[in-house]
Amino acid sequence: MVGSFLNVCIHRWPIGQSVVAPRSRCPRCSGRIAWYDNIPVLSFVMLRGRCRNCRRRIAWRYPVVELLNGFAYAMIVTQVGIGAEAWKLAILASMMLILFFTDLEHFILPDRVTLTGIATGIAFSWFVALRPGIAGEVLQSFGSFPPPGVVSLTESILGASLFGGVLFLIGEIYYRLRCVEGLGLGDVKLVAMIAAFQGTSEALLVLLAACLLATICGSLAVLAGGKQWRDPLPLGSYLAGAALACIFVAGAILNRYWEFVLG
Repeated sequence: MVGSFLNVCIHRWPIGQSVVAPRSRCPRCSGRIAWYDNIPVLSFVMLRGRCRNCRRRIAWRYPVVELLNGFAYAMIVTQVGIGAEAWKLAILASMMLILFFTDLEHFILPDRVTLTGIATGIAFSWFVALRPGIAGEVLQSFGSFPPPGVVSLTESILGASLFGGVLFLIGEIYYRLRCVEGLGLGDVKLVAMIAAFQGTSEALLVLLAACLLATICGSLAVLAGGKQWRDPLPLGSYLAGAALACIFVAGAILNRYWEFVLG
């Protein structure tokens, strides 16, 4: 059900429409969709992927988002149980799905998701502790050992500020040198949001994974003849996809890394 609402956000926000009104309509024929044709996944199957009114195909994105969101929620509960951390990760997962598909389809990362996400991630950091990361190092360098909640909140704020600031600076320098936008502000806000939610260690892992995937996929697309080197890439989709995956695997990857480093 939440996934169905995410589809509304993905479709309407990039074109400036409200997600509350009007009622659900077919984007092709504008015919009103009855409640029995709007049941997540099931209606798509019963209608065989076609609108009841105009018989044109319904985009596969609709059942895919619904299934992915439900699967993500199930995995989160399996991994962390039901509690504040599960609520936090569920909100993050749903936001990443919205951003993944809006950037993939429209090259847009809505501020109402990224900016709201930064504030939400910072608020959750007080209740769900983040890895100390850079905040722990900074506070210890000043001889300060505050409660875990303060460390986590500091990590969230510093992470969002650091990653957002550094990426903004990189994008600005690139623009000044090449007179071409190499990194959109939406991507900057998205990385700041990820850092606010997950801390600096996870944000760095997401950034590295997303850049690697974007480089590989972009290069393969050019070599296959479908793209040019100057064609834009939906970096936000790679960031959102990597962030979604890291909800489930970042802990294991980072623990293994520190075990290797510390021997």
